[in-house]
Amino acid sequence: MITDNPQVPAADQTLRILRHLATRPAPVAAAAIARELGLPRSTVHHLLNTLAEHGFVLHLREERRWALGTAASELAGGFARQQPLARLGRPLVAALADRLGESTHLGVLSGSDVVYIVEERAPRRPALVTEVGVRLPAHLTATGRAMLAALPREQVRALYPSASAFSTRTGLGPGRPSELRELLRSIRAAGHASEDGEITDGTRSVGAAVLDTSGWPIAAVAVTWSIDTGPSEADAATAVTETAAELQRRLR
Repeated sequence: MITDNPQVPAADQTLRILRHLATRPAPVAAAAIARELGLPRSTVHHLLNTLAEHGFVLHLREERRWALGTAASELAGGFARQQPLARLGRPLVAALADRLGESTHLGVLSGSDVVYIVEERAPRRPALVTEVGVRLPAHLTATGRAMLAALPREQVRALYPSASAFSTRTGLGPGRPSELRELLRSIRAAGHASEDGEITDGTRSVGAAVLDTSGWPIAAVAVTWSIDTGPSEADAATAVTETAAELQRRLR
């Protein structure tokens, strides 16, 4: 949990700089980092140089900007190997399946796809396409839509610059950037995402994003059920958003 009065200010400032760089779409000038984080320029330069010595940032001299270094990617690799997100999410996803009596899953965003890292199949429910390791188009899934709705708008534009970036599985779903923008606007207003037959005919899903402390979507929780049975969308949305909020709390 981030506090207003950190016990080790230098460590807090260093981590804020790394997080800031990690959430930017491109390298950033030191002056911009200082301004946006409210830190003295001299402090930012000192910390950036120290981070560069350890490989966590790179100074792009020609551009006069700073970017994440290879050591930062090693942290990401360690996170992936240790799977804390899946480990923390698995019991919550299982509890959600028990609560609703339907199959549930946890996915992460990878480019314009969703990759599923946890699936909990409810008893006497058919197999879904959301098995662990499966990739599906983010703009068609409830998990993907929930995360896309939480991304900065410029990031969404970069992922979906034109109609050629859109695919379909059942002939349904957004097919142009303007349609996706309108869909994501409605998701932000509702607080959850849904899809109806856009991945598999006859099924419906509801999903909610899990955000990190900077508001970046790091995962999404969802439930999928047959349109002939299962909960109401309102009940599913309540359960899914509560589960996502609890996972979000445990990750902080």
